[in-house]
Amino acid sequence: MVVELYEPINTLKPVGEDLWVVDGPIVRMAFLGGTMPFPTRMVVVRLANGDLFLRSPTEPNDRLRAEIDALGPVRHLVSSNKIHYAHIATWKRAYPEATAWASPGVRERAASQRIDVFFDADLRDLPEEVWSEDLDQLVFRGSRFMEEVVFFHRWTRTLILADLIENFEAEKVGGFHGWLLRLGGAADPDGKAPLDLRLSVLGRKKEARSSYARMVAWEPEKVIMAYGRWYKQDGTPELRRAFRWLVSKEYRRPQERICTSEAFSWNSSCNRTGS
Repeated sequence: MVVELYEPINTLKPVGEDLWVVDGPIVRMAFLGGTMPFPTRMVVVRLANGDLFLRSPTEPNDRLRAEIDALGPVRHLVSSNKIHYAHIATWKRAYPEATAWASPGVRERAASQRIDVFFDADLRDLPEEVWSEDLDQLVFRGSRFMEEVVFFHRWTRTLILADLIENFEAEKVGGFHGWLLRLGGAADPDGKAPLDLRLSVLGRKKEARSSYARMVAWEPEKVIMAYGRWYKQDGTPELRRAFRWLVSKEYRRPQERICTSEAFSWNSSCNRTGS
């Protein structure tokens, strides 16, 4: 299967003042007994003190590092959830003074994948003092498989997600895997959390709804996610649409009644290595 990249890759793309995305190269993740190519996307924030915050760092190269260095000193390398960490060790070697921040479960995940990465500190349910002026944050709870640390860039009113919404575009993902993504509800224009992640909150929706309510209260104007087309406008309406599976009693697909080991790769039985 061929997944089209969001060209150009490995370069800063402005989102708003002091906020950028970087679309990176493809990584292959274990999927239904095989592997599947996934794109990568990093978010770069320049904090009020000039330090740089890199969330889900993509694979670095010399050109990208030169662009990053021109913005300011790299001080924070952030894992947004336990499958987004693979390149943190590489960036840490290049910027040893940066703090590597661990999301819930990422240390155990990296150890299980035999990926050598060291984290200096743990992310919490509230923003760290060093970036609280620029970013709010929460840990999205409720999933039995994975908790994600969500960030909100105050000045551009941008919500920064990883996998809580996937919005693959059909023209960029074709064939059988494209069909699977559409079946799992992870395709544009109706992107949302993939089916198996939704299944993983069954019986624990109260926790997830509490996290969702905090995100909606931020009233984001933009929403960035790791995969697919991100929302450059209408962020709050898109957020409400994407999470109707969680808050609407009427929204329930027949295939969501049973969670099996053949569900999508968010199950612990499906061994995604991450990005």
